[in-house]
Parts: sequence; structure tokens; C-alpha cells
Amino acid sequence: MRNIQWMTSVLMAGIFYAGSASAADTVVDAVATPVSAIAATPETKEAALSDADGIALLKKNNCLTCHAMDKKVLGPGFKNVAAKYREQADAEAKLITKVSKGSKGVWGNMAMPAQSAKPDDIKSMVKFILSQK
Repeated sequence: MRNIQWMTSVLMAGIFYAGSASAADTVVDAVATPVSAIAATPETKEAALSDADGIALLKKNNCLTCHAMDKKVLGPGFKNVAAKYREQADAEAKLITKVSKGSKGVWGNMAMPAQSAKPDDIKSMVKFILSQK
């Protein structure tokens, strides 16, 4: 099963980087800066999420329509989000709730609607976002 997941990740990363030259792909390529992967934690025993997998997951769930890695688009840059919440003990749970249920007023008047991504995807995306430096 892990081999299939690994092969799928490699295939998705290949499609991501070799995709069409649409405006969205150009924006994603421009903001896809190297970041450290999420380290597995003893409490969760989760596998690390690579940079390519993290970006692919954000792209798959349309997060990069309103966010970039290192600058504000409609919503804040993910590096800014990580910096704001990194030191908070409940950051992961807080951000999972914000992504799942939506949020308004933290970064200005623009509301972020509730996202319909799978709960496991939301958790992985939040962990990836919090790993940004």
C-alpha cells in the first residue's frame, strides 16, 4: 500500500511540475519555494509530507487560488500563517477548525469560506503550512 501511495505521490508531483502552462500553474510554480518537510512526531507517528506532496495537496484542494506560500493573494501567505501560529500550543487544532468551518476577521475583512476537503487532507495541509519558515 505504501508503494502505491509513494508511486501516486511521484506521479502527482510529475504531473504538477510538467503540467500545462496555464496562469494557475505559473503562479504555483512561482510560489513553490523549498520548505522543510513535516517531521514525524512521536505522538502521531505520521510520515513526513514532502514539499512536492504538500504543494500538490494545497493545489488539489484549491488553496493556492487564494493563498501563496510567501505573499498575500486574497488570503495571507502560508509562511505568514505559520509565523503567526507556530508558537501556539493549540495551533494545529485551531487552524483545522478555521479551514473546516471558515474564518473571518483574523487577516482582514475577507472571509475564508468553509472548505470541503477530506479531514485527513485538511490535517496534512495544516501540518504542512505550520512547517513553513
